[in-house]
Amino acid sequence: MNAADIRARLGVRPVINVSGTMTSLGASIVAPEVVEAVSAILREFVEIDDLQRKASTTIARLCGAEAGFVTASCSSGITLGVAGAMTGADLAAIERLPDTTGLKNEVVILAGHMVSYGAPVEQAIRLAGARVAPVGQATSAHAYQLAGAIGERTAAALYVVSHHTVRHGMPPLAEFAEIAHAQGVPVIVDAASEYDLRGPLAAGADLALYSSHKFLGGPTGGIVAGRRDLVRATFLQNSGIGRGMKVGKEGIAGAIAALEAWERRDHAAVRARETQALNLWRDTLRGRPGVTAAIVPDPTDNPLDRLQVAVEPDLAHITAWDLADRLASASRPVIVRDHEIEHGYFLMDPCNLHPGEESIVATRLVEELDRALASNEIISSSVSDRRARRAASRLAWPD
Repeated sequence: MNAADIRARLGVRPVINVSGTMTSLGASIVAPEVVEAVSAILREFVEIDDLQRKASTTIARLCGAEAGFVTASCSSGITLGVAGAMTGADLAAIERLPDTTGLKNEVVILAGHMVSYGAPVEQAIRLAGARVAPVGQATSAHAYQLAGAIGERTAAALYVVSHHTVRHGMPPLAEFAEIAHAQGVPVIVDAASEYDLRGPLAAGADLALYSSHKFLGGPTGGIVAGRRDLVRATFLQNSGIGRGMKVGKEGIAGAIAALEAWERRDHAAVRARETQALNLWRDTLRGRPGVTAAIVPDPTDNPLDRLQVAVEPDLAHITAWDLADRLASASRPVIVRDHEIEHGYFLMDPCNLHPGEESIVATRLVEELDRALASNEIISSSVSDRRARRAASRLAWPD
């Protein structure tokens, strides 16, 4: 932590993020070009709609879209996109939402895509006043089930691309879009944390939604890209339910700068730095009793890898979740990706490291594993108790 680190002044923990582009940790390291753009526009006045037009041009070019705009988050994009599919450009209907009387107001979504990204995906649909129509079961969905779920009340079909979703037994996006389009239903794709800015629209989506604050390295925001008329209808929600989801000049200018920086970025060099960190961690853990470390690809085919660290408590003298908690509890907390930790492993993502932090992480791994081996008893707490503690901590906020 350098002397100018604002976290010390604010009194918050100086986290080392090996979890990934997680909103709960601040998402990503904002690119220098973005910091400059945000700082510059904060001191000036602009016409927000005109600035959004400039954003539309940039979004359209990079996403292969007809138009686009910036909103508060990808979650906001879901709500506004659903609203736009229901109201079109009818300003009176826009002002009536979430009252959907007289409108098509159902949204189909695969049951295996009804996940949480910090809040339930389906809640973003309901916020617009729409009704959720699940398709299939949690582990399987068939073409006939999707076709059968679409009816005269269907306004849109939502498809989610995320490591959280079930990744087997689900139709691919192209098939999903073909079935929806055959019945005149537009397709909205939540691609919040995806590298591929063109793939969803190329596969048939009418709206593709991204987070500007994740891999793009921008300020917190959401990017809406797609078919011009549907983007317009979605943008017009800013005069209705979207008012509470508005984004400021800094968010729009920052998203434009992030997209432009993404276009110029040396992605191969970024991957090389990440690979060095992964190799260091894997080599550090090689031969450790009860620990197996393997480099694994991203589950949604983003061009990046992570380190999967599996822990056998009988040999390592500690469970995977207790190791994760101990890594997170020191004066320089290391936060790992622990979404599936009850299976005895966690993941380590190098995409948000500052220079030198990979070595600190390696040192912390050795420290905690050595402490565990020196313990006379296996360090093994209850996963259920861990979940309960986390829930209690949230309910106790701000204490």
